[in-house]
Amino acid sequence: MTDTAGTASMRALFAPLAVLITGAFMVMFDSTAMNLIVPLLVREYGGSYPVVQWVITGYVLAESAIIPLTGWLCDRFGTKRILLLAIGTFTLGSLLCLLAQGIDQLIASRVIQGLGGGMVVPIMFAYTYRISPPDRVGKIMAVVVIPILLAPALGPVVSGLIVDHASWSWIFAVNLPIGATAIALGILKLPELERLPVVRLDLLGMLLAPIAFAGICYGISEGAADWGAARTVTSLSVGLVFLLAFVVSQLRRPDPLLELRVFGSRAFTGNILIAWIAVFVQFGSLFLVPQSLQNARGFSAFEAGLIMLPYVVFAGISNQIGGRLYDKWGIKSVALTGFAILSVGMFLMSTVTDRTSVWTIGIYMVVIGASVGFCVVPLNMNLLKLSPQHLTGRVSSLSSSVQQVVVALAISLLANLIASRQGYYVQAGDPAAAAWTPTFRDVFVVLAVLSLIGFALSATMRRQEVPRQ
Repeated sequence: MTDTAGTASMRALFAPLAVLITGAFMVMFDSTAMNLIVPLLVREYGGSYPVVQWVITGYVLAESAIIPLTGWLCDRFGTKRILLLAIGTFTLGSLLCLLAQGIDQLIASRVIQGLGGGMVVPIMFAYTYRISPPDRVGKIMAVVVIPILLAPALGPVVSGLIVDHASWSWIFAVNLPIGATAIALGILKLPELERLPVVRLDLLGMLLAPIAFAGICYGISEGAADWGAARTVTSLSVGLVFLLAFVVSQLRRPDPLLELRVFGSRAFTGNILIAWIAVFVQFGSLFLVPQSLQNARGFSAFEAGLIMLPYVVFAGISNQIGGRLYDKWGIKSVALTGFAILSVGMFLMSTVTDRTSVWTIGIYMVVIGASVGFCVVPLNMNLLKLSPQHLTGRVSSLSSSVQQVVVALAISLLANLIASRQGYYVQAGDPAAAAWTPTFRDVFVVLAVLSLIGFALSATMRRQEVPRQ
């Protein structure tokens, strides 16, 4: 390909890539913006953390339900059509969130958002790969991932600015013109892609999985009030029964929704369990930090967003470093490094008091962010290395879906723990405002212990052959 032809090819891709980047940016921006407004929703609706956390948990569970279905939908109905449907669904969900009159309506609207948002990013990568010239895929992918790195950094800052100067509902209003523009440009500029052969859809799996995971998460959130209550026990029992039925159905099908047979490999099972611990702690801390900064320290939403900015910046930097070290060292040394840094970060956050300076907390954010590229990303890369070549696509879907469930469980459990520990300290005689500091100290200690467990399990991993370049 000549330089002139290459330039012309890149120009032809500008509009389609703009649509893909816009859609992904909108979704990723919302992913971190919501963590910041949970304290505001608790105060506005007079609810508890176990109830309000469903604004995030419902969204994440909807994502986990739709991700495995995304590939089948694209093959069956066309990638362009499904991408536009996904952006449209997310935009509609944003409109419904804007108009919500109560916490129940907001949670339901967030579920609709999640059904659309869960499809956008996977389709973005697949679309980009298929429309890019073979000799320029790497460079184009490097451009496309920018929204995934930039949007989470801007989410807390911009949403904090909106919340401090207007209503939190305007966070969703911003999505409406962006989504409408992306849909209009997509109709005009996105090329049609050739459809691939369609496999039989696992309808039973699609039914069982969401009920199982939602039941377990709901039971955990209800446990904040009473673990022995009929509603708690019933929800957990239904969730576990449906989970067992889901596992059995997947193992019996030749073309399952999620390929669970890979858990027959001891190395794979150990790797994914360690990855789940890393995801639990990382995303749990992303949920906790904004709550701690606003409740225990009294920072505004915008100030909390600025304080969290170093986390996202150094997460992006560590992703580049961790990936290269994984190629040189293999997974064991990199995972040990990541969990060591993560454990230190969680312990440091447990020491935060009303006397801790903003700059000190910012340094703690740097430490936590620096751990991301050494545990979460390399562990997921190693899962694909441990998988049979013909199952890498299904393993990727399995990993993405289950990790969304782990995120939902993390938020449910941590919201439950926040409510429980604050209630304990208030009953012990602490004023409600003063009870926040020891509450978050205890919760961060729990995450620090989990990180140390991840470190110990990483030490048991075998020293595998360094991945081939």
